[in-house]
Amino acid sequence: MVKRIAAFGEVMMRLQVPGYESLAQGRTLNYSFSGTGVNVTSALTRLGHAGYIVSTLPTNPVGDAALSYIQKLGITPSFITRGGDNLGMYFLENGFGARPSRVTYCNRQESSFNTAPKETYNFETISEKIDIAHFCGITLAMNDQVRQHMKSFAKAVKESDGTVIFDCNYRPSLWGQDGYEKAKPHYEDMLHLADIVMMNEQDARFVLGMGTEKQERKDQLMDLIPAVAETYSIPVIAGTHRSINEDNTHSLCGYIYKDRSFTFSKSMTFSVLDRIGAGDAYTSGILHGEIEGYSSEKTVAFAAAAGMLAHTVVGDTPTATESDVFRAMTESTGDLDR
Repeated sequence: MVKRIAAFGEVMMRLQVPGYESLAQGRTLNYSFSGTGVNVTSALTRLGHAGYIVSTLPTNPVGDAALSYIQKLGITPSFITRGGDNLGMYFLENGFGARPSRVTYCNRQESSFNTAPKETYNFETISEKIDIAHFCGITLAMNDQVRQHMKSFAKAVKESDGTVIFDCNYRPSLWGQDGYEKAKPHYEDMLHLADIVMMNEQDARFVLGMGTEKQERKDQLMDLIPAVAETYSIPVIAGTHRSINEDNTHSLCGYIYKDRSFTFSKSMTFSVLDRIGAGDAYTSGILHGEIEGYSSEKTVAFAAAAGMLAHTVVGDTPTATESDVFRAMTESTGDLDR
């Protein structure tokens, strides 16, 4: 079943130091364009759906390059507006061993997206042309004008009987001092509008201020997520738990809470080439499973495999097709396809 999915969010330029050098060591940068909305909608186009971005790009050659890149990913640019002069950027340094990867944001608040005026988007018209809208907590952290855009769009989607997806994606560096206190009312507004939410127990504890006496993360998850679902009337909540092993491999376990019941994927252990965007791949897998009417077991297994595959490609944007994900769900690591 093909659905029309639009994501509201910033398109950013990713500037990556080649290899494992730091910014201080490197002399060149490789650039591409990304953002949570770009990653999710492009992943869903690979899975057979129609993807759109609701955003604003600058009216200069950088904006032209970003638009061209988005189109190459298969995303339809119908809802992209042009205005302003700036594009948000982030610098990526790949970690190795004990040194973690590092992301440094630049020029975000001045970007065309984050300074777009109130009248930029016609959310009522957009909502009539789509089935599903995706929103992210990173976007929610930007400023009051962006938050107003976001909530207006979500309300318009609900009024058009569309589906609202909200990925909590809390980033402490974006909210600043007293971030949890600042973020909570805005998160609550989005949770009340959401049909599918991506989160885990840490979002419930720290952003929503919910308490638990459990000590282990899985126990906390199973204690808090049902309360979140009931409090905000959310039909589906999903997320992941990740651990990093002594040999620098990662282990990932996904979950979905639906119909008052938890379903967990098996824990998947794998090596990591590029971690950025893997959570967006998991989100796209959950959404695809819900669209296709998969069982909870199949949906969470599909999403976890999609997340794992996203770690194996360079760049933020997932590239796996539906057949790629199904193969990863059933086969062990291979040597060479001929």
